[in-house]
Amino acid sequence: MDPRSVSLLPKQFGPLQGVRIISSGTIIAQPIAAGMAAEMGAEVIQIERPGQGDAVWRNLEFPIHADNGATVAAGWVQGRRNSFHVTLSLETPKGKEIFLNLIQQADIWMESSIPGTYADWGLDDETVLKANPRLVICHVSGYGQVGHPDYLKRASYDFIGQAFGGLMNLTGFPDPDPPVRAAPWTGDFITALFCLWSSLAGYIHAQRTGVGQSIDLAQYEAVHHILAGTMVAYYELDLNRERSGNAAGLVQPYDSFLAQDGWVVIAAVGTTFDRVCRLLDLDPTDAKWRSAYTETQSPEGIEFDAILRGWVSERTVKEVVEIMNAAQIGCCSIMTPKDMAEDPHYEARNVHTEWEDVQLGRKVKGVGITPKFSHTPGEIWRGSVALGYDNETVYERLLGMSASEMEQLKEQGVI
Repeated sequence: MDPRSVSLLPKQFGPLQGVRIISSGTIIAQPIAAGMAAEMGAEVIQIERPGQGDAVWRNLEFPIHADNGATVAAGWVQGRRNSFHVTLSLETPKGKEIFLNLIQQADIWMESSIPGTYADWGLDDETVLKANPRLVICHVSGYGQVGHPDYLKRASYDFIGQAFGGLMNLTGFPDPDPPVRAAPWTGDFITALFCLWSSLAGYIHAQRTGVGQSIDLAQYEAVHHILAGTMVAYYELDLNRERSGNAAGLVQPYDSFLAQDGWVVIAAVGTTFDRVCRLLDLDPTDAKWRSAYTETQSPEGIEFDAILRGWVSERTVKEVVEIMNAAQIGCCSIMTPKDMAEDPHYEARNVHTEWEDVQLGRKVKGVGITPKFSHTPGEIWRGSVALGYDNETVYERLLGMSASEMEQLKEQGVI
């Protein structure tokens, strides 16, 4: 049987059924992209180093203890569902051979490493695309595959990507307060989204033309791309944007406000501003308040902000949220994990769900599938698994390896 016709999945589901992805990156940015694809029906094979695997992310964030004494990070449990995990030493000649055999049966290969790493192992793009000319390769790195040589080999993590990409210059309150990282791992997750959509765009092109290609995704560029008009304003208006806290600065109200028992956010854009005025017993047609809407730092703008803050401070969070939303004004409390777990709208949309985690040996609960497809919904068919859990399944069913071959490769440190 042609291995390309073999599916490792227990059943076909989701909009990405039939797509096979090889993932060999670590930590968050690239593997999360593959994980999102797996939740939409793609067959994802995650490669980890023999013996250690993705040790940092498997155990680092909020470790959960299993009955067998093992610990698994909450982030791993949430983000590594539905994937087939194998071990493979790509630095070895035999590991390279096995990898290229897997590549021949894949549609997409995603990886994250310092540029040149795979080329040093004899797995440059030319070699890989020769093995599978239709393959889409997505290289994820901190600073890109090409560019200024002083940058390419630098280490990069979420924090670095947010700083170099310019996001941290906009998050937080003005000096002397420090810039603030957008938690939890916003730069990584932004990069994951860019990795997934660009890989699928390349896949569509390959399906249409039969021609694969490689994608050079720099984490800082993904972060930089979401800064809206920041750079146009710099080049065209000589405007060097700075941190402004939660306030939009261009219009109001668009900020966080302190109620009697906690914080709320209020956002009113366009004609919604008129509703806020009426709620505060202010005349929205009065030129004074019309100017306060956009001239936020004028005497009128400052007065309007003070009136609204006084109104909010006299009420509870629940009261403010109910009154504002009844008036069709955007308003929400700052939701904690407990709030989200108990919120009726979260419950009505089944945002949180249970699934069986293989490593923990029990059911866990967390965030379900996003978004919700009407005809080809994603699903969770399995939780996270231990290092090398699927070696036998993948190597036997896709590559035809025998048990003795796999045992020999294990002894040699290849798998």
